[in-house]
Formats: sequence, C-alpha cells, structure tokens
Amino acid sequence: MEIVILAVVIAVVALGAISGLVVSSRRKKQLPPPPPTTPSVTAPPAEPQVGEDAETPRDEERRTIEEVGLPDSGATLVEEAPVTEPEAPAAPPIEVPEPTAGRLVRLRARLSRSQNSLGKGLLTLLSREHLDEDTWEEIEDTLLTADVGVQPTQELVERLRERVRVLGTRTPDELRALLREELLTLIGTEADRFVNTANGLGPNGEEIPGVVMVVGVNGTGKTTTTGKLARVLVADGKSVVLGAADTFRAAAVDQLQTWGDRVGARTVRGPEEGDPASVAFDSVKEGISEGADVVLIDTAGRLHTKTGLMDELGKVKRVVEKHGPVGEVLLVLDATTGQNGLVQARVFAEVVDITGVVLTKLDGTAKGGIIVAVQRELGVPVKLVGLGEGADDLAPFEPEAFVDALIGD
Repeated sequence: MEIVILAVVIAVVALGAISGLVVSSRRKKQLPPPPPTTPSVTAPPAEPQVGEDAETPRDEERRTIEEVGLPDSGATLVEEAPVTEPEAPAAPPIEVPEPTAGRLVRLRARLSRSQNSLGKGLLTLLSREHLDEDTWEEIEDTLLTADVGVQPTQELVERLRERVRVLGTRTPDELRALLREELLTLIGTEADRFVNTANGLGPNGEEIPGVVMVVGVNGTGKTTTTGKLARVLVADGKSVVLGAADTFRAAAVDQLQTWGDRVGARTVRGPEEGDPASVAFDSVKEGISEGADVVLIDTAGRLHTKTGLMDELGKVKRVVEKHGPVGEVLLVLDATTGQNGLVQARVFAEVVDITGVVLTKLDGTAKGGIIVAVQRELGVPVKLVGLGEGADDLAPFEPEAFVDALIGD
C-alpha cells in the first residue's frame, strides 16, 4: 500500500515539473531581447560660438566624411565647377590688300563695259564715209551725253574736224589712234595724280604724319572711299591712322572702324554727335604718338546747301592745321550724278582748298566725261576712281588706261 502511494506522489511531482518547464519556455518567447551590456551614447552637438554659424546635421555628416575619408551613405555630394571667365572674341585676321600698281589696268574690262557707248559711239561716227554736219552734231551729242561739258566738247570736235580733214582717207586703226590722242589731250597727262601722303612739319619743326582729309556729300561713297584708300596705302607699305570725324552718323563711324580693323589700322572716334574738329585733332595727335605714316580723316557728309555745316568743315581743317599742314584734301564725287557733281564741287572748293578728286561708281555709268568736266571746273586732277563694290576696286587714275578702255583695242 505504501508502495502505491509513493508511486502516485512521484508521478504528480513529475507532471508538475514538466508543466513548469513548458510555462517557462513560453514566457521566454514573449519577453523582449535584453538590452546590450554596453550601450552607445551620442554626445550632443556643441553649441556654436559667437560669430560662428550653427552646424547642421548635413554639415556634420560632410565633416565626418572629409575627416574619416569614408564614402557618404546618403546623397552624393556634387562639387561646384570652377567659374571660368569667357574668352574674348578672337580679333579678325589682318588682310593683305591687293597691290595698287596697275590696278586700273586689271579693272579695264569692267571700265570698258560701262563706258562702251562713249568710245565705241565716237569710233562708229568717225568711221562713216562722209562726215557731214549731221554726223558732227551726233558726235557732239555723244560727248555731251557723257558729261564731257560744253566747252571741252566744242574744243574736241574742232580738233577732230581739222585732223580728219588733213588725214583724208581714214582706216579704223588711224581713227582709233587719232581719237586716243585727242582724248588724252582733253583729259591731260601732265598733272600730278599721286595722293600726297608725305610727312609734314609741326609748329616746332617736328615731323608729323601726312594728313589727308576726305570730303563730300552724303551718298557719294565718302566713308567707303576712305576705308578703301586706307587699303591702298597699307598695300603700299604705309601705316595708317583713321579719324572718324563723321560724328553725326554712328553707322559711318562703325563702318570706318570695320575698314580699319581689316587692315590693322587704328581708328580714332569720339562721342556720337560730338565735335568733328575735336576728333580730327585727336586723330592727328594719335598719329604723331604712334609714329604713323598717314592720318586719313573722314569728315561729315556735309549737305552743300547748308552754309553753317560747310563753315564747320572749314573749321575742321583749321583745327587740324594746328598740328601741321594738311597735305591732301580729296573731294569724293558720285560719277552717276553727272553735272550735279559740278555744283557740289564748286561749293566745296569755296570752303577748303580741294587738291584732288575721287570719282566713285564710275563702273555703273556711261558718263565718264565727267572726269574732263570736273577737272576743268576745279583746276585739280582726278586722282582715284571707284570701279565697283569690292574692297580693292579703288584705283589710282591712269589716263592712258582709261582711254584705252574707252576705245578698245
């Protein structure tokens, strides 16, 4: 009996023990994991000192990365590109102008096409078997239409009449030689047609550059002629300073600057609508300082009907002469204006002493006789002729080449 009771007690104890183990296991699964034995403590950020900016968490992160050298686990830090100054635009290349020697000869074909009606017309009329009064009147009309002028026309016709009467029988070659000779006599071959760019002497005997003033009304191609003349001089080995004294037209100043930049010539300019005489004075002063060979002064395109403006042109010349003499005053005339150009020539000659004439747009007109008329009117020679829009289409006037282009081979 005792043995049975003992067995029961042992069974009860065993069951209790097993139940305790199960409950203990369940409790262990429900409890959170124990904290680490050595907890990490982050120190609070230091307070910013006076005069310092507070450090943001991103700043601290950046500093930590820089100090430790570890990669940033967050967004990639983008380094700012260094600021570079924009490069200045490259200067335009300096052009080498075409040599001036024989330039009119090279442009002969262009001149011949434009003046064909004058030379060919005269040869055709003179080649008639019978030269009656009607024919001589046609010859006169041809010369007058070409703007030779009344007096020069009468003189030429009288000489031709006499020469033809003496010659008698006329072959084409004889007529061409006769007409060539008489046209050369009419135009003149003895005049000095070189543009005077020789150095002058200042008030104290010092050497100054040659000074050339370019005058003319608006629309004649005055500023363009000044730029082209700079090319002619540079091609001849001279250093040039340009004076943009046409201060009333900003476009003229910019245009002249462009011409100068193309051949490496410095351009002196003043404020818009400033005093033209002041710009001209400074241009010569700059030319003296740089030791330039020539100073070209582009004056304002004076309207010949405005006396006040014409007086101002005279002032420009007087102011420039404080440095020294003006070696050349070139009057630019548009060949297409014909006899109207003579009116302009008279007025300009009253204000400044014109020393030479530049005839522009001669390739676009059959009125080549204006060369004779303007020379008679002013008593000065045509020195340069413009034969197109190209940069090198300004040529020294050569009477022989001109007449040969008129009458052909």
